[in-house]
Amino acid sequence: MEKKKGTREKVFEIIQIGSRENKVSTAFDYLIVVTIILNLAILFASTFDEVSPYMDMLHVIEYITVGIFIVEYALRIWTADYLYPKIGRGEAILRYMLSFDGLVSLLSILPYFLLALPAGMVAFRMLRVLRVFHLFRINAQYDAFNVVLDVIHGKLQQIISSMTLILIMMLASSILMYSVEHNAQPEVFKNAFSGIWWAVSALLTVGYGDIYPVTLLGQVLAIILSFLGVGLVAIPTGIISAGFVEQYTRMKSLSDAAEGSDLRFVMITMEKGHPWIGQRINEISLPPEIIIAAIIRGGDDVVIAKGNAKVLEGDQVVLGALEYQDNSAIRVREFPIPDGHDWENRAIQSLELSHNTTVVSIVRKGKAVIPKGNTVIRKGDLVTLCEKRV
Repeated sequence: MEKKKGTREKVFEIIQIGSRENKVSTAFDYLIVVTIILNLAILFASTFDEVSPYMDMLHVIEYITVGIFIVEYALRIWTADYLYPKIGRGEAILRYMLSFDGLVSLLSILPYFLLALPAGMVAFRMLRVLRVFHLFRINAQYDAFNVVLDVIHGKLQQIISSMTLILIMMLASSILMYSVEHNAQPEVFKNAFSGIWWAVSALLTVGYGDIYPVTLLGQVLAIILSFLGVGLVAIPTGIISAGFVEQYTRMKSLSDAAEGSDLRFVMITMEKGHPWIGQRINEISLPPEIIIAAIIRGGDDVVIAKGNAKVLEGDQVVLGALEYQDNSAIRVREFPIPDGHDWENRAIQSLELSHNTTVVSIVRKGKAVIPKGNTVIRKGDLVTLCEKRV
């Protein structure tokens, strides 16, 4: 017999992002969208002198929207234990309040309780603009904003590495340019920071023209550094572009599956020590033709496999592989490499694999390794094979 839902659980389902089947929850989402737009419109309109005669009416509408925000925030605190069911209610409330969504909600309504502080009033009232981020929570599907976040999150290490190279290049360029130009332009290149300002405008191709070299050596150096800067700045751009291609390829695979493409599935249980435990789906490296179709949690609860869904110990992760166009099936196998395994310390290209079998993923100490021909398999690796059965 199905357990009857209590009032708090029903409220929780309403205030969460609604599905097409839940009309009340969907209506609530639309209400929040309209409220956010009204609040921001009033904030924007209040900067015009022409609306001064209507300010009293605008303030009334503004207070109504803020009241809705306060009620929404209170309801989310009231039902926080349903959002985090595996921890106590007090801890769940604290976790929600310290989450991004909880902080945005709090900062959105906090200014209205601090109007008695004239010095900080403007600064705090500007925090209401943060409510615009709620617009990106409304779409229950995989919207563009989530794609941007997933790409940045998935490529974060590469982006940090490329940005570090750019910063090193800027620092070296500033010191070099200062050393070359200081004697010729002591008022322009006063110190190394002046060189940094030139490096930023030159390497990022902004070119303000307020600081520039006048000596021959400085101009030659500027030409060389500008060419190097164009190449370095292009690195993070290429990384993000590649991330978008991968993400949209994965989304197309999901779309094809939704349109009725035949799938072959394999279920993997997340036992203790599995490297995927604690990772979000967008952090798990899989080839485009393989998708995480669903996560089964607690034996019967199905978690929608969105990019920010986190894999927990005990979960059953369902992997799906799309058929090739020649209608031959695909089978996905995953196995760890124990001590003494035949593949241990061997390169992929030296393995005796059939032409229908491909190593599609290697997870090493919780991090994905791109499987290339010269990649050496180590003890403890988690290897995923994709087999095309003719």
